[in-house]
Amino acid sequence: MGTVKFAELIDFDKGIMNEGNMQPIMHVFKRAMDGEKIVVGFIGGSITQGSLSSTPETCYAYLVYSWFKKTFPKADIEYVNAGIGGTTSQFGVARVKQDLLSHNPDFVLAEFSVNDDNTEHFKETYEGLIRTILRHSPKMALMVAHNAFYDTGVSAEDMHLAVAKAYNIPAVSMKNTVVAHVANGDINASDITPDNLHPNDDGHTLLATLITNYLEHVLTALNDGQLGNATDATDLIAPITPDTYENSIRYQNRINGGHLTSVLLEGFEADGRLQERVSDPFHYGYTAWKKGSKITFEITATNIAAQFKKTIHKPSPVAKITIDGDDSTSKILDSNFDEDWGDCIYIETIAEGLEKKPHIVTVEIIEDHADDQVPFYLVSVIGADRE
Repeated sequence: MGTVKFAELIDFDKGIMNEGNMQPIMHVFKRAMDGEKIVVGFIGGSITQGSLSSTPETCYAYLVYSWFKKTFPKADIEYVNAGIGGTTSQFGVARVKQDLLSHNPDFVLAEFSVNDDNTEHFKETYEGLIRTILRHSPKMALMVAHNAFYDTGVSAEDMHLAVAKAYNIPAVSMKNTVVAHVANGDINASDITPDNLHPNDDGHTLLATLITNYLEHVLTALNDGQLGNATDATDLIAPITPDTYENSIRYQNRINGGHLTSVLLEGFEADGRLQERVSDPFHYGYTAWKKGSKITFEITATNIAAQFKKTIHKPSPVAKITIDGDDSTSKILDSNFDEDWGDCIYIETIAEGLEKKPHIVTVEIIEDHADDQVPFYLVSVIGADRE
């Protein structure tokens, strides 16, 4: 990655919040040394997607991939970036099979700490994501990174780190390294981030260096024959949360993970356009313009959420979602976005702790406008429960 601006100020070892089990990463390194094909994958929000890096090749995920290519020149290294801006681990657990695990990655890095809130809810959704990844391959070389807001230090690191420690997963922290130097005045935030959240190229390089610093520790231990904290993969531990998000299914206008629900369209239209990029999630949903339009799903789940587009192209229609015809469950889905940075894929939790049985979910347009700029876009309904 060349010279890293501000690197001389930072002790990146302080960012290793959990050394975790090195063995899965060592297995990947050994295969890469032997010239095998290795798939390196990333999942997270806008920082993982590469927001505010000047090019796709200067975002932290690509820089970590470049480290793999440089470090293991004999190997065929494939890069998969499943970052989507403005999304949480609640969406991550519902899409990880489709967007990332379908590529059968050997190494995965997960990053959601500035998208999730530091609450028990997101501790549970994050654990669901981690368990889904580990179920795909018990020997998965999984690592997590915790970002933080540069001005406040706010992140979901406490909740996410508790999960990482429980599963013995390596974890590194920007809060304990780069953000700490911003707080004490050693680094001006404006030099590495224009908005105190998304890094510029220098900020992405620092995040990549935090991650590769840990990977270099693992490589050194492997080369020295010192396995350190390395143990063979074991069966999944019992969950540390209620774990009602591990089995999350997105119901859309396509077969996603082998599931397609029965849908009744009354004024809504199915969007069948093909999705060419993971980072463009507004495909395979349903649209409607007019008040009174309805769409009805039958879903078996204990937790139900709706994903819809919040748009800067205002005005746009407003909808209501209801479960089993019970008005007490209703929530308003207002597609008019108060921000100005662009359209957002928004997730609204509708109900948790339902009886696990078929539920009728209805979305109805309750408000339209003569000058609506775009239709209401329902991206998916998500049903979740324990595996």
